[in-house]
Amino acid sequence: MPHQRPAKPTYDVVIVGGAVIGASVAWHLATSTDFNGSILVVERDPRFTQASTALSSSSIRVQFSHPTNVAMSLHAGEVIARWPDEMGSPSERPSLGYHPGGYLFLAATEAQEATLRANQATQRAAGADVSLWSPADLAAAFPHLATEDLRLASYGNVGEGWFDSAMMMQGYRARARDHGAELLTNEVTGLIREGARLTHVTLASGETVACGCVVNASGPRAALTARMAGLHIPVEPRKRTSFVFDCAQSPEGTATVNAGRLPLMIDPSGIYVRPEGRYFLTGCAPPVDTAADFHDFEPRYQDFEEIIWPILAARSPAFEAIKMVNAWAGHYAMNTLDHNLIVGPHPEVENFHFANGFSGHGLQQAPAVGRGLSELITHGRYTTLDLGPMGWGRILAATGEVETAII
Repeated sequence: MPHQRPAKPTYDVVIVGGAVIGASVAWHLATSTDFNGSILVVERDPRFTQASTALSSSSIRVQFSHPTNVAMSLHAGEVIARWPDEMGSPSERPSLGYHPGGYLFLAATEAQEATLRANQATQRAAGADVSLWSPADLAAAFPHLATEDLRLASYGNVGEGWFDSAMMMQGYRARARDHGAELLTNEVTGLIREGARLTHVTLASGETVACGCVVNASGPRAALTARMAGLHIPVEPRKRTSFVFDCAQSPEGTATVNAGRLPLMIDPSGIYVRPEGRYFLTGCAPPVDTAADFHDFEPRYQDFEEIIWPILAARSPAFEAIKMVNAWAGHYAMNTLDHNLIVGPHPEVENFHFANGFSGHGLQQAPAVGRGLSELITHGRYTTLDLGPMGWGRILAATGEVETAII
């Protein structure tokens, strides 16, 4: 699509990236009673064909090992519940199509069991409702599963499932525009820095606009945006392939919990699988998980036959007769230090705010990060949920607490 030109020469906030993270920041700023500034959201791909948001499995869970991640998901659950009221109107009641399926983590080794126990203690301390199940408990809840090799399972009783990622992104974008934010189809090609501040943003269409602050919400391209300001961020694209398959004898409806619904199950191998309408969705990290080319979105079809199918068939007889019906690849914006987001200003450039490195968790963390950055930009501090532990301090010190619940 042709580049659009900005309406003004100066903006208080310029957001680089208009998918769910950038859109959430824009909406939270635009609707804040304490913020009266101008907002420009610059998006290079208005169809979002390669956006992590559009290619996501669109899930939410509270089962993390870091308490801040748990708190952000709990907040997202509240946002999903009130979405029709908050984002709707008297004549329109938008729904995110939330499916409360839950998450089910399986442990087969002593180390995996210890991780689940430690994580559950963190989750419950943060207010999440997560249960630990013995193999016997697991077999009773989900009779189709083979449990002989397992030691423990953890199951999210509430607050976990999947929903419509495009609806969340488009809802934030539309309502941000309604409240005065300008959404621009263009590309940021340069950032002009004077000492400890960014002063201008250069666009592919040739314009240079002055800025009060800049938000880096450019997903897997975060490092490219940071480089324009002379900074380094440890974020790189990692390719993930999602597969949809049909199942001759579907086990959906056989569970004795949650009205028969099956959860998103994470096998000890790291493979995940969950219902997707009449089908199932599955995927796994590739055997060699290195940085992907920014333009590489070719699915790894061989992973389905060589890795996923054999493991699923061993875990459940119901998955012995399955057939792939669709596949696509997307990119995680992977924080290579600790697999957690990086949010807030860089200490060397006080008006350059980051919202990057979500490592596959961006969709469910978008509401909390949008709210948090709005508070930080408006008040200079977090006024609700403290996202300080996810700031630049631990990146510069290289002392991040690695998120162990990675899918």
